[in-house]
Amino acid sequence: MTAQILVVDDEPQIRRVLRAALAGQGYAVAEARSGEEALEKLTQSHPDLVLLDFNMPVMSGLETCRAIRATSDLPIIMLTVRNSDRDKVEALDAGADDYVTKPFSTPELLARIRAALRRAPSIPMTGLPLAVGNVEIDFQARRVAIGERRIRLTPREFDLLWYFVAHPNRAIPHRELLQAAWGPEYGNEVEYLRVFVNQLRKKIEPNPSDPKYLLTEPWVGYRFQLPDRA
Repeated sequence: MTAQILVVDDEPQIRRVLRAALAGQGYAVAEARSGEEALEKLTQSHPDLVLLDFNMPVMSGLETCRAIRATSDLPIIMLTVRNSDRDKVEALDAGADDYVTKPFSTPELLARIRAALRRAPSIPMTGLPLAVGNVEIDFQARRVAIGERRIRLTPREFDLLWYFVAHPNRAIPHRELLQAAWGPEYGNEVEYLRVFVNQLRKKIEPNPSDPKYLLTEPWVGYRFQLPDRA
């Protein structure tokens, strides 16, 4: 089945280049010239992935990303001319799965798209629901709840949480986590993990600033401390 990609960029030339490259790989392509138009098109169609420009007038890429993420879990890759760590973290923190810096390499962009569309753990999620403190994790239903309150995780956040829980009480290197949740093309994007682990801490930790489950292993990676009673 052909994947459909929504390209959101205010520059006609960028949209033409992306349409040609994506269509040449067999993708169906839709276009939007602004964040507002992108949100309108999302209500009319169901793309499999969004390529979203960071810098757009009126409604910025960050605002558009947050608006999409508020109601949808579809993969979002941001395209940006900015290359500072702060800008990258802003994109991920807004809900993007990935980002690619302009001018971009077409093979690299296509590889990132394939990774985002493939977004799923390599091992099926099985087993009974797990209680970690007051957090209930149902792997088969991909649901997390604290008491009666359901906690909304993005697919990437859930994949990362699943890998942590599947490998408890040991230091997991950055590269291993990245390749488990993002794919074999990844390994050096440590800032991705900082953002997503911080988001998970905000959602499942009693005190995110003093975590008891998702622990940092300096210079190595992270460790999921599973209580004995879990």
